[in-house]
Amino acid sequence: MRQPSIKTDFWELRSAEESHLKNPKDFWIPSLEERQSVKRGQAVRLIFDIEVENEDGSLEVSGERMWVLVKESIGNDFIGVLDNQPACSDFDDNVYLCFGAEVPFRAEHIIDIDTPPQDYVEWQLGLPVERVWPREENSEIPTSKTA
Repeated sequence: MRQPSIKTDFWELRSAEESHLKNPKDFWIPSLEERQSVKRGQAVRLIFDIEVENEDGSLEVSGERMWVLVKESIGNDFIGVLDNQPACSDFDDNVYLCFGAEVPFRAEHIIDIDTPPQDYVEWQLGLPVERVWPREENSEIPTSKTA
């Protein structure tokens, strides 16, 4: 499954493993076994790097930590549903990342794991997704930058 990138999607996920290796004392992550064995309904926290446009028209990449509810696993990949609205965009913006959008990720991206209340999980995962991530490797999705 294709992973998002700044170049094609205007956002990507930061590697928690790389961040941990650079600063192991201050950047804790769950064990590899825990990260590889997350199940449907668990919440994982990921770091999103999102390209944003400043008021002067310049572009910068902003990092944001957000929760994703695990929906399914496909090989070594996972698909989750974004459980936050990114602070750098409005729900009305014509961008992919929004509350309820599918997010592909791997164990290397997980910085934390939680277990939300079952009734909340059933509600959230029972909703139609706002944006669907393509399952094929070379698929593209229509995206736009945050205004």
